[in-house]
Formats: sequence, structure tokens, C-alpha cells
Amino acid sequence: MRILLTLFLFFCGLQLQAQVTFDKTKHDFGDLEAYDFRFVDILLTNEGEKQEWILSVKKPNEVVYINSGSIIEKDSTVILRLQVNPPGKGRFNYSVDVFTSDRNEPVKIKLAGNLKNTDQNDVSSFTSCPNFIERPGGKDPNAFNLTIVTIDKETRETLSKSTVSLIQNGQDVWTDQTDRNGKIKKEATLGLSYFYATHEGYFPEELGAYINFKRNYFVLELERKPEEIVPDPVPVPDTTILAENPPEIIIEIEDHIETDTTTLVAEVPPSFEDLDDDDFTSQNFNPINVVFVLDISSSMKDADKMELMKYSLFQLTDMLRPHDKMGIVTYSTSTNVLLEPTSGADKAEIKEKVEALKASGFTAGGKGIKLGYKQASRAKIEGGVNHVIIITDGAFNRDSDDYKRYVRKYARKGIHLSVVGIKNKERDKEAMEYAAELGKGHYVPIFGLGDAQRNLKHEIRVLTYKH
Repeated sequence: MRILLTLFLFFCGLQLQAQVTFDKTKHDFGDLEAYDFRFVDILLTNEGEKQEWILSVKKPNEVVYINSGSIIEKDSTVILRLQVNPPGKGRFNYSVDVFTSDRNEPVKIKLAGNLKNTDQNDVSSFTSCPNFIERPGGKDPNAFNLTIVTIDKETRETLSKSTVSLIQNGQDVWTDQTDRNGKIKKEATLGLSYFYATHEGYFPEELGAYINFKRNYFVLELERKPEEIVPDPVPVPDTTILAENPPEIIIEIEDHIETDTTTLVAEVPPSFEDLDDDDFTSQNFNPINVVFVLDISSSMKDADKMELMKYSLFQLTDMLRPHDKMGIVTYSTSTNVLLEPTSGADKAEIKEKVEALKASGFTAGGKGIKLGYKQASRAKIEGGVNHVIIITDGAFNRDSDDYKRYVRKYARKGIHLSVVGIKNKERDKEAMEYAAELGKGHYVPIFGLGDAQRNLKHEIRVLTYKH
């Protein structure tokens, strides 16, 4: 018994001597796509009175690591970056042992996740662990040189003086013209991106893609517009017939009695069609309290879908007035209030939430609708327009049998529903239109950048038009 007590006190003493703390000892990456980051940073902080060290790191072959330093000074922190490189799709679980100078036993770090897809074109894209060091000149360490080429889709010839825009996180990064070789070489930052190219005499071309150091060359194929055929003018024969003896025209002059013809004309408000597309003045449009219910499930991970959703929300945010309110509810595997209804004057706060949107998980649209209605109800504007707008790429009601009851219930309370479809399939359009009709709103399609720039703003203007 005495021996056991001695051993217990000995090991307790060892633990009390441990001065290096780990901010986490397990991390779940969740569902990973081929282009997702696969590393996690572990912070090691020395809370003791003397210098400590990272002695060694024992890990499986599928895990690589770097650290910002081996010596951990008193009251300082070093970063241990661990990256996983699963050999194929599916679930993974790894254990990493980290030995530090303040303890006899290693600290075990558990890494788990599910790799959903691999990059078939480049199986070694994620073998190296990103470093901490910025490039010379203070440049972003995630920046690289991007090349864009525009060509004629039929002839395959390059097109000079094409205008190309790069959009990331829903915002314009840059717009430039191709050189005489049809190329643009410009710095970009890795991540989901959206390209929009125009050229005189051609239809615009759009492309959503994940770009990085290796996926840094893209060709945009533009289709020439058909030439307009102007028909030759058809000569019209002169059919004028002159009378031989034209009748004499007799003009009778009558006494004219003057009467007062003054009438009172009421001021007629301008029709919606007569207003400028950017007109959102209080004179013509009611205040709005709108809550967006955003689908951020895995299907929205496609670069074009997420970028189009963000871009449309940014366009609307710029249009909002201080007395308008905008809230955001997100749904995937679970639902979350990302932004409670916020004044349109707080544009930076709204954009920050939109920019941070990331897609993962399954679809739980029914729960998202309910939460969206609750948020809209709490922030209701009396005498204004109160609306919930779902933005999704597919059927949002797969898990919900009672969402229709909610839509009807809140429609009676004056809170209506519209549905925005982001590159949705034709088979889902009918369900979206039905839900919008049930909610006394509209189905709003967004299939390209032009739609993202106009359609959501147009819907808000239609909903709030006073006359």
C-alpha cells in the first residue's frame, strides 16, 4: 500500500512540474474536399519560470508537421502545425505524440476527419505543410501568380483586349484586360474564385474554380454572337392618286365662346418600370426587415454557387438603408443564427459575416426556415415589409414535412417567403416555385454573375415598392 501511495505521489509531482500547455489535443476536420486546407495549428504555451523545448514529434507517415520554433521561452508560445495527407477517400484517425522537456510522457494529439474527394489530376497537391514565413516584401504567403487566357470557342484563337474580372468571397478583387496574346498574368490568393470574361462581339463567359499554387492556369472559351442579318429595304410603290378636279374646301368660321378648361391634375407617382434600377429611396420604397436562410451544405461548396450567393448578398448590402434590417440564418447539418437582424447602416458587420461563409455537411432546410421565421418575427417592422428569403441550390425541404404549416402560419402574420435558386436543377425548380407561392413571395433564379448582380436587388425592390 505504501509503495502504491509513493508511486501515486511521484506521478502527481511529474504532472505538477508540467509547464507547457496545449490549447487543444484533438481536432476533427469534418468533411474535406480535395481543395480544402488540411492542417491545424496547436499552440504550446510555456507558463513556467524557465525555458522549455519541443524534444520530438512522433507521427504516422500520413501526417507532416512544422513548428515555429523548438525553444519555448518563459511566457511565450510556439505553433505546432500538423497536416494530414490521407491516402484516399474515407474516414481517417491519426495519433501524434509530442514530447516536451517539462514532462516524461508525450502529449497525444488526435486528428480525425472524412476525406470526401481527391484531386485526380494531382495526387500530391497536399503533401507539404504550409510554412509560417511570409514572402519577401511582406506579400501574402498564400499569394501566387495566376494566368488567365481567353480564346474563341470555335477557332481556338486567343482574344486580345478581353476584359476579365476575378471575384473572391463575393467581392471584386481585380479587373484587367488580356494582352495581345490573350493572356493576363496577375497575382491572386488561393481559394474559391469566380471569373467573368467579356469581349466585344462575344457572349460573356463565367467560371467558378478553386485556385492555388498548382491550379493557376485557366482558359476561358468565349462564344461568338451570331451576326445580325439586316434585310434589304423593300421599295414601297407610290400609290398616291391625284384627283382631276379636287373639291373646293369651304372653311366656316363660327363664333367661339371661351370656357374655363382648367383642370386639377393629381400628382401621379412613378411606376416601378419608370424608376432607375438603383432607386431605393424612402419616397418610393417601404423599409424592409429581411432574414436570409442560407444553404451552406456540401453541395454549395462548388466555387460558382458559393461565390454567386456571396456576390448577390454583397450587392444587396450596399443598397440597404439605415432603417432596413438584414439577418442571416445558416443551415447544413445543423442550423445557426449567423447574424441577428442588423441595421443596413452596419454594412461592414454584415459583409464580414457573409465573407466568412463556408459550406459543409448535410441539408436541414426545414429547421432553417423555422429559425428564419423566428428571427424575422422578433425584428418585425410595423408598417414595413417583413420577409424571409431562402437561398439554396436544391430541394430544401427533404427533412421537413411541416415547413408548409410554418409558411402558411407566418404568411397570415404578414411575414412572407421567397426562394432564390443558385444554379438549381430543373427538377428542384417546381418545389421552389411552390414554396414561394405558398409564402406569397417569388422564385428568384441566379445562374450567372449578371443574375447575382441584379435579381436579388430587384426582388427586394419589388417587395418594398409603395405604389
